[in-house]
Amino acid sequence: MVDVQGTVADGFEPVRDAFAANFARHGERGAAFVLYRDGEKVVDLWGGAKTPDGDGPGDAGASGGDAGVSGGAEASGNAGASGDSGDDGASGASEGGGGREPWTQDTAQVVRSVTKGVAAAVPLLLHQRGQLDLDGRVSTYWPEFKAGGKERVLVRHLLAHRTGVPVLDTPLTPAEAIDGVSGPLAVAAQRPVWEPGTAHGYHAQTYSWLLSELVRRVTGRTIGRWIAEEIARPLGLDLWLGLPEEQRGRVGRIAAVEAPAAPAAQGPRLRPKRSVAEAYQDPESLTRRAFAAITPLPDENDPAYLAAELPASGGVATAEALARFYAALIGPLPSARTARSGGRLFAPATLTMARTEESAGPDQVLVVGTRFGLGYMLHGPACPMLGPGSFGHPGRGGSLAFADPEARIGFAYVTNGMRRGVTADPRAQALVRAVRTSLAALEA
Repeated sequence: MVDVQGTVADGFEPVRDAFAANFARHGERGAAFVLYRDGEKVVDLWGGAKTPDGDGPGDAGASGGDAGVSGGAEASGNAGASGDSGDDGASGASEGGGGREPWTQDTAQVVRSVTKGVAAAVPLLLHQRGQLDLDGRVSTYWPEFKAGGKERVLVRHLLAHRTGVPVLDTPLTPAEAIDGVSGPLAVAAQRPVWEPGTAHGYHAQTYSWLLSELVRRVTGRTIGRWIAEEIARPLGLDLWLGLPEEQRGRVGRIAAVEAPAAPAAQGPRLRPKRSVAEAYQDPESLTRRAFAAITPLPDENDPAYLAAELPASGGVATAEALARFYAALIGPLPSARTARSGGRLFAPATLTMARTEESAGPDQVLVVGTRFGLGYMLHGPACPMLGPGSFGHPGRGGSLAFADPEARIGFAYVTNGMRRGVTADPRAQALVRAVRTSLAALEA
């Protein structure tokens, strides 16, 4: 039995029970969960192995390629559409062995597309400070981007996955993906696969180069440096886009895990809808091509990958940092290291923009219906969070972080046991339900 460490405030005991049960019921390897409420930490839990068994060649998984969504498995807690593309393994782990080093309070983790939610704060804060026009054309800041029929793409299109460039006609190698030059050149040259602004589709990989180059053109800084200087350091966050060498020892290794077999009494496990499964199997589909924008798949445990600045997939953070970040988006943090708004990041108008629906309906890449605000996934069947006002981002394999302004919470769950689904992971959903139960009891 896994020894769960940490603390919970009175009334949040169901969350500790759910976290512990994930190891027994859902094959959890190593994980952490933190919840902030009203700017204060009320749950801080961790357990399992920082270096899970079974890590080795082929276990690391695909970088940022959040290869599936649930398609509406919220009630059952099953992961839904797995999006198994047949390419789930990466090139393999380059260091370490099968030893099981324990997860500790300061263990950090690659959080895959949870990174998108952190990165989305950058253009919104630039807009809040008067440095970026969300209704301006991307080519105003990045003239080369207008090539191939993209001259009318707006900044808000980029954030809401409406740009039309989720794929690359010529995929990048792992080395090109992280060199800071090849990615921006590739997306600038790419012709859109739908008329920008008329539809939406998840830019699983290309979001990295779209957003990072826009930020560089506007600020003169890399997006990783901007996050470090304007968000992470002022708020005291152990969160990096571009992991410093001295922090490598804190990072847990990710490894693929299989979901435990469901007890017979629960009936058969949910399977992806045929259209979703077929999309992930078809090498010519937008789905497969979007996740194959980096080919072959990179090794996410590789120090070079961890040091890169890929805002679609490469962030490294503790659960504490992510929960604190989302808490800071919606309200002040009493212990923040900044006098600006008491540590609050988003002004009320910016918060409204972040979670106002920009895209909804059938996703050209993920096939099922998705909802996006400006850079954030919104609560719904494809990405269930606490309630209608929740906004955040999941990461393929299980991690999830979000805020709910009405409930006044910042929620973050991180794991190194990567399962095939991208949203509605049963481990994360068990924690969401436990938080909902705890809040309802406290407010009764």
